[in-house]
Amino acid sequence: MLATLILADGHAVSDDHLSTMLWAWDPPATMSAQLYTYVSRLRKRLGSDVELTRRSRGYQLSIHQVTLDIEEFQRHARNGRAALAQGRHDQAARELRAALDLVRGPALSNVTEFLADAERPRLEEMRLAALEDWIEAELALGRHHRLVPDLTSLTAEHPMRERLRAQLMTALYRCDRQVDALAVFRSGRRILADELGIDPGETLTAVHQAVLEGTLPRVVPARIEAAPRASVPAMLPADLPDFTGRRAELAWLRARLEPGAGDRTRQAFVTGMAGVGKSALALRAAHALRDRFPDGRLYADLTRPDGEPRDPAGILRSFLRALAIGPGAGEDTLDELVRLYRTHSAGRRILVVLDNATGHGQLSALLPTSPEAAVLVTGRRHPPGASGHDTAVLAPFTDEEATRLLATVAGPERIATEADAAREIVRSCAGLPLAVRIAAVQLAARPHWRVARLAARLADPWSRLDELTYDSLDVRESLARSLREVSARSREALPALAVFGTREFVTEAAARRLRTSEISAEQTLEELADARLLEPAERGRTGRPAYRLHELVLLTALPPRVELPALPHTDPWRGLTGALTLRPAG
Repeated sequence: MLATLILADGHAVSDDHLSTMLWAWDPPATMSAQLYTYVSRLRKRLGSDVELTRRSRGYQLSIHQVTLDIEEFQRHARNGRAALAQGRHDQAARELRAALDLVRGPALSNVTEFLADAERPRLEEMRLAALEDWIEAELALGRHHRLVPDLTSLTAEHPMRERLRAQLMTALYRCDRQVDALAVFRSGRRILADELGIDPGETLTAVHQAVLEGTLPRVVPARIEAAPRASVPAMLPADLPDFTGRRAELAWLRARLEPGAGDRTRQAFVTGMAGVGKSALALRAAHALRDRFPDGRLYADLTRPDGEPRDPAGILRSFLRALAIGPGAGEDTLDELVRLYRTHSAGRRILVVLDNATGHGQLSALLPTSPEAAVLVTGRRHPPGASGHDTAVLAPFTDEEATRLLATVAGPERIATEADAAREIVRSCAGLPLAVRIAAVQLAARPHWRVARLAARLADPWSRLDELTYDSLDVRESLARSLREVSARSREALPALAVFGTREFVTEAAARRLRTSEISAEQTLEELADARLLEPAERGRTGRPAYRLHELVLLTALPPRVELPALPHTDPWRGLTGALTLRPAG
């Protein structure tokens, strides 16, 4: 039903036509009720971006600002055809390639046979016409060598399309394969005679005669100017020279993003709690792969310093400037910027790094669609459009990894001299790379400090977050941004959950603590886990998920007005959670 409504191009579709597309000449007795049910389900799934309304004895789909692949295809094909007619072959090839990249397999492959029989021939003809125009532009640009294999396959698949056969003959002739070109003509003439009883048309005959006479142009016509070298953007921030660890994750990213055969944009998503090192990992991987993307590397931080998401339109403008493209008149809306970006990134071997993504609505406009491109996204939440196969969740550092980072930044000899104090610092940082880096930078900036002095300053849980800040690096602020992204109910629940300290707990225990139902408690816990403020743990004995608070998240969540007794140095969380049990916040 959805496909039928979309293909109506905004016009109302009658109940009878919908019935024909769904059931042909054998509709069920409950046809009207079933149509109503389908419409109701579609409205729920499509949301507020589109409008599905009743019109007389039918339904009309109004898409407003939503982008349809068929409309994008037609726009690119139309622009490409116009450029081809004006001799702007480079632009024509880009536009037509952008149109063809939207085709992801046979049209209408999962609809009823009745709808497929009615609409698929039209859509297939649109695709083949755009494909022939693209080949025409590529031939004009002198790219005949790489066209021969595809043209050979296409001619076998569509033996009676004379334009494809003429294009194959042209490509073969320019590759000094005149005999093969003449054989292609003879084969086509025989097929047309046997199948249709006709002779080849004017276009195919003219190419045949030109091959026989040796007058078919072998080179790009003089009026075709060589395309200027495209600007190669290099927007990546500097790599961290002291980056440490993450070998397995780097290998995984390289495998996901390495250029290779495929029909879709390669993508990788890196998620994890605030401060776990997502951005550092992404930049290290992007710099390591820069030679594999010679057409450029685009980068954008999708979050402002205050934690608010950046406008995708502004990011697209910066991308287009980096690609040496400027929006023209009437191309300043988000939809137009997206179309311009996808058009001019099509066919380019570029790597796009989108750092600190906050949501799919912001992200979708910035994703390239060309199979030659790759995209690397970081963010605290799992993006709705990402599969588990494309996603890596970063865990905190082990003690060994944290100690290595501390030594790399602060100096290995200094750390080795006070190894016990260094271990205390690592324990206080609880494996969070941001916290370890701040501690290490403090030691590097203060060579007159002993390592033991910083370890002592970090030992007190109440003052620890005050110590874990240096210049623009701040653990408390980093974690607070995650808190601001969750609902007020979840923010209020986090201090109450601090009673569990860093121990595992299950939904049932959380529900008792929050004085709510288990269903409501689980919703809260999952929202906090999605924001990486809770760590999912092994399942409890009840078979339900278990959770735990990261030590520094726990300190961020604790209300400052809770008074604590003297905390035993060996187990400060026992005294802390005991105080919370005696004097709970609120």
